[in-house]
Amino acid sequence: MSEANSSPPVQRERWPYSPTIYLRRAAWRLVWFTLWRVAHWRIPGLRSSILRLFGARVGRDTALRASTWIEMPWQLTLGERCLIGDDVKLYNLGAITIGNDTVISQGTHLCAGTHDYTDPAFPLKRAPIHVGAQVWIAADAFVGPGIEIGDGAVVGARAVVTRRVEPWCVVGGNPARPIKQREMGHDTR
Repeated sequence: MSEANSSPPVQRERWPYSPTIYLRRAAWRLVWFTLWRVAHWRIPGLRSSILRLFGARVGRDTALRASTWIEMPWQLTLGERCLIGDDVKLYNLGAITIGNDTVISQGTHLCAGTHDYTDPAFPLKRAPIHVGAQVWIAADAFVGPGIEIGDGAVVGARAVVTRRVEPWCVVGGNPARPIKQREMGHDTR
């Protein structure tokens, strides 16, 4: 018999949250499947107000699409004038903070939770994500746990961000690597 097969059974953490958190998550899912999905996005502040009822901190003039999934609203901070696109997943087991004037494009996944693969029980790890102001995360990008994206950065479509993104840097690829510095255009009017 091999050594790997003779090890004792692994004890997994069965309930990593308090009963109150599970009740809050159930209530949120019920609201998300009903009121959230039918709330018209052109009514300013409606979805932001729903999020605030669940403990999110949401700046003014922020818009979220009906298909945006937020795992735990009370772990979310959105700045002013943010736009969160279709099918965005904010898997915020750890806190997710998004700065002012930031766009998170369709299909993007921000994942603030993982498992400790060095432990046979794979315990849950919650690692916050911080996205700065004036950031654009393009379509279908993935941002992993514990990542910081600096102000003004651009994350290219389908990029996989596994380490810090410097301010005003454009990154892309899998894993995401710096491509160039972001330069702002000038109004020619």
